[in-house]
Amino acid sequence: MESLGPYEPISNQESEMSLDVHLEVIAPTQVYWANITHNLGKMAGEAGIYQHLWRPEELEITTASELIKPLQVALKDLRERPEYFKQFNPENGWGDYDGFVQWVSNYLGACVGNPLATIRVSR
Repeated sequence: MESLGPYEPISNQESEMSLDVHLEVIAPTQVYWANITHNLGKMAGEAGIYQHLWRPEELEITTASELIKPLQVALKDLRERPEYFKQFNPENGWGDYDGFVQWVSNYLGACVGNPLATIRVSR
């Protein structure tokens, strides 16, 4: 019998038993990431979600579930009044209404799919 180190099985029967050992760590896993230009902050403000997006900590929002309703309401408003919101397209061309609507929609989908996820923003 081949040596397995300092321990040698006493009998052949002992070597046929099994031992399962698991070392597990629950570590943060990023489930969604997106970036949007600050140039769309005015549009976000007009849609009522600037703080929700850029400064959730000021609203004491910490999980994705807390963003679902505000994003749903804002997305509905954005889609119902495109001409109103298009006036807030940045003059420099960095960002626009269509991209913002898609970005909010994607973020909402990620929140719905991961309601317990912790929100972290970098400005």
